[in-house]
Amino acid sequence: MEIVKYDGWDCIRLTNGEIELLVTRDIGPRIIRYGFIGGPNILGEIPSHIGGKGEKEWMNRGGHRLWIAPEADPWSYELDNEPYASAIAISGGVRTVQAAGPITGIEKRMDIVLDPATGGVKIEHRLANRSDRPVRCAAWCISVVGLGGRAILPLPEKRLPPNQILTAVQRWATWSYTDFSDPRWTFGSRFLMLRQDPSATTPQKIGMGSDAGWIAYEREGMLFIKKYCAFASAEYPDYGTNVQIYTNPEILELEQLGPLTTLQPGEEILLPEEWKLQRDFAPCKDEADIFARVVPLV
Repeated sequence: MEIVKYDGWDCIRLTNGEIELLVTRDIGPRIIRYGFIGGPNILGEIPSHIGGKGEKEWMNRGGHRLWIAPEADPWSYELDNEPYASAIAISGGVRTVQAAGPITGIEKRMDIVLDPATGGVKIEHRLANRSDRPVRCAAWCISVVGLGGRAILPLPEKRLPPNQILTAVQRWATWSYTDFSDPRWTFGSRFLMLRQDPSATTPQKIGMGSDAGWIAYEREGMLFIKKYCAFASAEYPDYGTNVQIYTNPEILELEQLGPLTTLQPGEEILLPEEWKLQRDFAPCKDEADIFARVVPLV
């Protein structure tokens, strides 16, 4: 593994010579950078949180992290402001292990692999119960992306078999601050979009129970595709939603949630995800453009 300095932290660097991925070693862990060498970072960084460690409160910092759902304080906000337990080289990547904390008793592990041919990323997220009691939880994989872009979420297919025409096809969840009159939202017939706006003054969030298996973000001539798993018969947090997007003036988050599971002592759950990054990607003009240029890349 190559160790480099980035944002004031020691970081593990994975690269195929064209794309690089950096994982913090001093805190977190966070995948703090994913981008073409010499180009912008598709992941977001919070300037006031960068380079710090040892704080007495949880710090977002940006990047990609593994969290625990359902969200609650202090349950989800267990501190990760110190070097984590271990970083082990694996084939094509690195395994990071954050030891179980005193609040949850849950150990967090990410196996992160960069494809040498494509620069795509595969991440296996694991939560393991290291306590002496059952814990009901779900894996929550959160990617903070950079300022000024736009998230794209596919909506359900419009053409259904005749025997399904009267059946609901998707679950949605909203939060107390969700406001669909906000101009950052765009609702189309095939896609829902949410724009990150640094000048905004309020947060926005939505959750969906979706089997589409992907969500995307376009920014600064790049397209970031995050592919996730959907388990049709599983129970999910937040009214049954397995994909969520959240934004405020500092960030936008692309979020995948796994099924709610009762972990017995010693048991673990796995939630995989895949990333793809495309450059020289002009912003999509409309839904037809998304369907023609984004969907084939998925």
